[in-house]
Amino acid sequence: MKKPILALALATSAGLAVTSFSAHGQGQVPGAVDASRVAAGTYALDPAHTLVQWSVSHFGFNDYFGLFGDIEGTMSFDPSDIEASSFDISIPITSVAVPSEGLRDHLLRPGKDGAEPDFFGPDPEAARFVSTSVRRVGDTSAVVTGQLTMNGNTGPVTMLVDFTGAGQNPMNEARTVGFHARATIDRTQWGIDYLAPVVGSEVNLDISAAFELQ
Repeated sequence: MKKPILALALATSAGLAVTSFSAHGQGQVPGAVDASRVAAGTYALDPAHTLVQWSVSHFGFNDYFGLFGDIEGTMSFDPSDIEASSFDISIPITSVAVPSEGLRDHLLRPGKDGAEPDFFGPDPEAARFVSTSVRRVGDTSAVVTGQLTMNGNTGPVTMLVDFTGAGQNPMNEARTVGFHARATIDRTQWGIDYLAPVVGSEVNLDISAAFELQ
């Protein structure tokens, strides 16, 4: 069984940081919020450093968190024409990581006695987000709208995206651009209505993404 995504991400990040400082002998941060560092072109997601965190209300008591990893996708980006940018992102549902192994099994188990599964089922297709518009709303932020296909249903999603840094990755010398995005969806619109609204219908998405120039 795969290690939990969160533990693997933390271990990988720590190992890379140690290696990077040992190799370069400097503590200079290679990335900065500087648009002049961003080149136009086609970028691919760095799946080792891209995560989607989701949270949902637990019976109205508190928020429960989980993660998706192993995310793939592309971005077409031109800093001189932000609104011409586009995104095509694939999120493998089977990568879901939560603290409770029992909950993870429930998210991915088949329905009982031939019924529909409560959540995704044992062999879910990857979720896919394809942008339809990008609108600049600040010096380093934009609103990205697109269509999310998940669980056999497709619907609109709008997210606020902030530019968080650009520069050359010291590990592989790739020209890298980072973003932080936030969105809220209603899971019932994608056919995931188990225990809604007792377990919250609204799902908050918090996305950290790194793209590498191809």
